[in-house]
Amino acid sequence: MGRYGTDLSEWIAHPVGEQLEVEEWSAVAETFAGRVHVEWDTTAPVTPLGQLPFFIEYLKQGGLFDGWVADCPLLFTSPNAPRKRDVLGTLLLSVLAGHRRYAHVTALRCDAVNPPLLGMSKVVSEDALRRGLAKIDETAGVQWVQAHLDYCVRPLLDEPWVLDVDATIKPLYGHQEGAVVGYNPRKPGRPSHCYHTYMLSDLRLVLRVEVYPGDQHNPKHAAAGLWSLLAQLGRQHWPSLLRGDPEWGNEGVMVRAEREGLPYLFRLRATANVKRALERARWRSATGAMPARAGKARKQTYG
Repeated sequence: MGRYGTDLSEWIAHPVGEQLEVEEWSAVAETFAGRVHVEWDTTAPVTPLGQLPFFIEYLKQGGLFDGWVADCPLLFTSPNAPRKRDVLGTLLLSVLAGHRRYAHVTALRCDAVNPPLLGMSKVVSEDALRRGLAKIDETAGVQWVQAHLDYCVRPLLDEPWVLDVDATIKPLYGHQEGAVVGYNPRKPGRPSHCYHTYMLSDLRLVLRVEVYPGDQHNPKHAAAGLWSLLAQLGRQHWPSLLRGDPEWGNEGVMVRAEREGLPYLFRLRATANVKRALERARWRSATGAMPARAGKARKQTYG
């Protein structure tokens, strides 16, 4: 029993892995508030904005945040209105924190560290943020955001890449514009929006998203947006392959892609006719002849 005893004191339930222990260290980040020193605290809890100073340094060095704020088509005329930088900075911090509703912005108002790093004087309230975004003209706002997104991703399109097209159904609760009952596999009968998304496949980087009512999930509603995106990118930046679900494999999209010289790959539903066609093709490649067609014998009657 010496070898098979029940003394487990020598056994370690969770052996220590090969990962090295995190050592305390400090780094320097250049932000809009000047140079700040960031120190690693091994005893503090992890927060979603813990690495934000380094991201702010990236935004500052690349001129991305300043240009984004300067080009925003938002104009206040009241002397009591908040600064445009404070409104857009609050929006950016809220998105980075994973907020999904305007009411969540209130959680940022107790943050006295990150807003100054973006050059903000304060975090605006949820009502001020909502009113500010409502003042932006829809057409001008889309052009503003799309132009800055293209500026960031266009250098990546010089290499061969694959464009993925997909549709996502987002169930909605409450009264929202465009909330229509349509195809909704997870919440049947629930109003929804349909997000038609165009992505750079390898990086899963979204190039454009178009929001439609829930009953406009068919690609025929998004085909115009696809060709508009490609026209905006320019022929030299077109993808090497267009890829999508079976719904995109319709006559209109395929004819246009062939006319434009754009290779495509769409999934095919395994229907009975498709299976028979594949079986005939497999038989033809193996024997060089068409398979006999099974059917009922019909009796011919002559007068």
